[in-house]
Amino acid sequence: MNALVCPVAKRETLLIASDGSKFSINAIREAINLAKLCSSKLIAVSVVKTNLEFESVLPQVVKKDEQEAIKHLESVKAQAKKEGVDCTTIVTLSEEPYQDIVDHASKNNVDMIIMGTHGKTGMKRLMMGSVTAKVIGHAPCNILVFPLNAKVECKNVLIATDGSKYSEAAASEALGIAKRCGSSLTVISVASSDAEITSAKDNVKKVSEAAEKEGVKTTSVVTKGKPYEAIIETSKQKKADLIIVGSHGRTGLDRLLMGSVTERVIGHAEAAVLVVKA
Repeated sequence: MNALVCPVAKRETLLIASDGSKFSINAIREAINLAKLCSSKLIAVSVVKTNLEFESVLPQVVKKDEQEAIKHLESVKAQAKKEGVDCTTIVTLSEEPYQDIVDHASKNNVDMIIMGTHGKTGMKRLMMGSVTAKVIGHAPCNILVFPLNAKVECKNVLIATDGSKYSEAAASEALGIAKRCGSSLTVISVASSDAEITSAKDNVKKVSEAAEKEGVKTTSVVTKGKPYEAIIETSKQKKADLIIVGSHGRTGLDRLLMGSVTERVIGHAEAAVLVVKA
């Protein structure tokens, strides 16, 4: 994290959703760092997954999971306190953990949800933990997702644009972060075919011109291929520590809660990914 500047404009309340897994540990550390840097309040939420059938047969298992979650969040609270961060903890039981996380974010007017990702799996449609995917699809605010070992320093920021209204919101956020932090900003648009090259160039030009007006220098990348692969490859080349993408918001299909490009970028990225809600 840039030692001096809070990268985000809206920063009053941050929510860290943790299941106590190794994927959460890094996200917790970064959430506390961000809350300290931005003088934000932190809400730590852990949802114990349950189902009524199971609960009636083995209530002691659910009780044990709940006690472990409480203990886990107490350690998060202690970590936060050590850094001078005000942290509230919430443990709930739910058949749909993502719903509880989204509800707590809405109820508490949270500015950003921070989560870990469950990384790669062999299945293309499950490029991250399903809870993370569903939270992104339904969240009322931006979501910052951390793969293992990722840190946000805002030195090198990459913004992916496809010219949609979702990308416009993401680009606006990226410019704000780059301006506040003095980041180097790479703007990428990926054409799936030769026919899309011209519009990809236009997408990049639009963001670069807006950046110039804000005094932010950009590097432009227009390429052809699979969008998520090109975005990941470019983020590695440019040593991006933050990738910013738009979310395609809600759909009726649970497994397609956001654009598949966004989902796959998160599943394969080594850098943190900020998903901006339009």
